[in-house]
Amino acid sequence: MIKVVLTGAGGSIGYETLKQLILKDDLEITAVDLPTTKNKRRLKKYEDKVNIVYGSINDEKLMEDLLWNADVIIHLAAIIPPLADSKPDLTRKVNFFGTKTIVDIIKEKNKNCFLIFSSSISVYGDRVDDPWITVNDPLCPSEGDYYAYVKIETEKMIQESKINYTIFRLTGIMGHPMLDPLMFHMPLNTKMEIASTIDTARAFVNAVYNEKKLNKKIFNLGGGENCRTTYREFLINMFKIYGINIKYLKELAFAEKNFHCGYYKDTKILNDILDFQRDTLDSYYKRVKSETKGLIRFLSKIFSRPIVYFLELKSEPMEAKKKNNKNLINRFFKK
Repeated sequence: MIKVVLTGAGGSIGYETLKQLILKDDLEITAVDLPTTKNKRRLKKYEDKVNIVYGSINDEKLMEDLLWNADVIIHLAAIIPPLADSKPDLTRKVNFFGTKTIVDIIKEKNKNCFLIFSSSISVYGDRVDDPWITVNDPLCPSEGDYYAYVKIETEKMIQESKINYTIFRLTGIMGHPMLDPLMFHMPLNTKMEIASTIDTARAFVNAVYNEKKLNKKIFNLGGGENCRTTYREFLINMFKIYGINIKYLKELAFAEKNFHCGYYKDTKILNDILDFQRDTLDSYYKRVKSETKGLIRFLSKIFSRPIVYFLELKSEPMEAKKKNNKNLINRFFKK
């Protein structure tokens, strides 16, 4: 049996990864996450199939107990935006030092353990004018993107550790997206290559069996050619699915620069190894529509104007313009 530890098992990608890991007969799985009400509710149904452990990746004793004889760790636990940027101390504690705890334990206690680490497309920064990205491109995070800065620092720490690892720089991963203030940070003309949580989880699961091909390498993980669009088109389709009339949404609510995303020019490299790309934009939209209740769409059509109004109240770019905040205006808008 291959002993697999999965961190961040209650998150959107982690939960889907856990569901797919369970389908494998040759894996002994330990799932780790914080003891939140949401995580306990999600993971309870799998208590008879996997070892569920509640705790922090910053707990050195806990992680040592889990990793001393593990074959693989799929490390997905992290503080993500927008919380990652508003609480930088917490982000550094969890995303960098939590990962360092794992790396140090592997170095000292279990040199054969293979670390599969999730990084982010945010490390490449703003690519509105140059959307084609390869893994060898310069790492140049956008201003204020503390999450990306810490990802770069963590990648470097992993590479210098000389343990067995692979790093996947994830594109925009879409499950059932929630509308939050971060949506206004992305320019509408941004090129996007999304990946579904299902395809992404399949990549992490298949990586368990492909250490030799992946070891000590970094890859871009995207959905492929059939998952490419623009942010404007993506919003049009998502608002239609939710029943919200997008005509009420003001373009000036959105930033014009200083975010991230683009098309992965080398998207095939990882897929040729792991064969994980199944979804297309159409299949993704159909799944989201099937999971969105008709009553929600009906009410959204009726209350589109107030829904959009309250959404725009969360727009930092629009707020910057209203308050004439020159620093934020310079961050979000072109001259």
